[in-house]
Amino acid sequence: MVLATLVLLVAGCGGPSPRAWAAAVCEALTPWRAEINKLTSSTQQQMTAQTTPAQAKENLVRLFAGAEQASETARRRIEEAGVPETDHGDEISAGFRASLSKVRDAYGRARDTIDGLDTAQAGPFYDGVRAAVDTLNKEYDASSLDTSRLNSTELKEAFDEVPECR
Repeated sequence: MVLATLVLLVAGCGGPSPRAWAAAVCEALTPWRAEINKLTSSTQQQMTAQTTPAQAKENLVRLFAGAEQASETARRRIEEAGVPETDHGDEISAGFRASLSKVRDAYGRARDTIDGLDTAQAGPFYDGVRAAVDTLNKEYDASSLDTSRLNSTELKEAFDEVPECR
């Protein structure tokens, strides 16, 4: 009787199934991707728009703050999804969260850098913006999740099968 109760308690403490976790992750990442794509497009438009440096600065700071917040929201939602019940579930969940944390931080640094730029002269201002965006792009690329060690057949199947990921 005690053993059966212990088994039930341990089983009840487990994380979500691979399918449930994949669905939660896709529900977190789908709006994040859409927001990042929208912000990226807006940033590109801002870089070529005929605005004053002060207007561009205000818009870019707002855009990068939005991307930072969207990344944090996605990271928090994945954290709330828990740890999937699969081999290396802890590492996989932590990897997703760490990747989004790095993206969030990269956007925050870009926002802070642009916010600190002097808008008195357009040339140096836009040079600073380009440098900030170049750094952001490098940091963004470096933040990608290395899935080579986090190989879970169950999760791959779940991500392929759940409707939230399509």
